[in-house]
Amino acid sequence: MTKSNAPKAAKRRGGRWRPYLGTVVALAVVFGGSAVIGAHVRGTKETTVKVPTGAVGTDQLGLPVKPTVPVALTVYEDLRSPASKAFAAQYAEVFQKLLATGQVEIDYRLVTQSDTANGGRGALDAANAAACAQDQGRFEEYVAQVWAAQPTDPQFDGLSHQKLLKDLAKKAKKIDETKFVPCVQGSDHGGWVRKSQQAFTAAGFTAAPVLQINGLTLADPTPAKLRAQVKQAVANAEAATTTTTTPTTTSTG
Repeated sequence: MTKSNAPKAAKRRGGRWRPYLGTVVALAVVFGGSAVIGAHVRGTKETTVKVPTGAVGTDQLGLPVKPTVPVALTVYEDLRSPASKAFAAQYAEVFQKLLATGQVEIDYRLVTQSDTANGGRGALDAANAAACAQDQGRFEEYVAQVWAAQPTDPQFDGLSHQKLLKDLAKKAKKIDETKFVPCVQGSDHGGWVRKSQQAFTAAGFTAAPVLQINGLTLADPTPAKLRAQVKQAVANAEAATTTTTTPTTTSTG
């Protein structure tokens, strides 16, 4: 009895594995073919503008960090640019303290001027990946990893490597790869990044970083100068609010 049932049991076990084996083979085909179709898909999606989650401002080109009022800082960054990396390191503590006051929001605009200057697409691909991370609320964490991995020579287009961009997501942690990887491979936000660069060029800027307070560009900014101007902008906003909200009184004869 046991012997006669053995083939049937083996058959059932084999049948149980067939769907899983089929899935494994299908996944291998999908991921193996992604490298071939990736360029075509990216080219198609970069002609359209898909806005990352939470984008704000004119044409929704900015990625806000802890949006508050009354002062808005706009920071144009190029993730391939050593100057932008140095700026981010120099201002990290200042930005943290300003955000902690609850009176400042920081609106990041990602641009690709270094691609124009050096060729390649590292700035574009890194910016797209950062926007994909933003879809999951991990923009700052991901950009921190991009800065750490940025090549010292901007002429080297290292940030265009898909594997590196995926590995940075793992280091940033708490990023769902099943959503992040297709977003990166398809350059889902590539059109949005290109639009940001177009706005940057139209404004007359030629290199990042650029820092603005309430839309006004700071010439030769320093952390001390930024703090002073933010303090003044807050005072101006508070004065304007007081003038608007103070009730007027009328005398009766």
